[in-house]
Amino acid sequence: MILTNPTERSRFFRFAIVGAIGAVVDFGILNLLMLVDVPFVIASICSFITAVFNNFLWNRHWTYPDSRSKAVSHQLVQFALINVVGLAIRTPLLAFLEKILIPIGESTLPENFFLPADVVAHNSALAIAILVVMLWNFIANRYWTYNDVDS
Repeated sequence: MILTNPTERSRFFRFAIVGAIGAVVDFGILNLLMLVDVPFVIASICSFITAVFNNFLWNRHWTYPDSRSKAVSHQLVQFALINVVGLAIRTPLLAFLEKILIPIGESTLPENFFLPADVVAHNSALAIAILVVMLWNFIANRYWTYNDVDS
């Protein structure tokens, strides 16, 4: 559908742009919280929730402006539930990737690298998780939260 339908392709690109903005919010909050010694997984949950609210507002008003047959509160609940599933995908994925990427970073990054290996590993893990969860979020939101818009 995305490949053959220009409207859906436009929505996907807008969703991806909103997701990129959300990723900046996500990375920024994550790194700020880790600077004040909040544990990685807890910081990632907080940054994720902040990014979800950001993304909902942008998607409701820019990606799907024609989706108005449902109350905003109803859509927010649907969007949040989809993102909770995304969080359930993301959190164990981050924990798994953290165990793999920190040792790789410690063994491959030079000692005088400008960032510690764990910071590079955490941000790399987050980037991978964001891509996986973005695919889930787009498909689920398109067919449940924003199913009131025409294809």
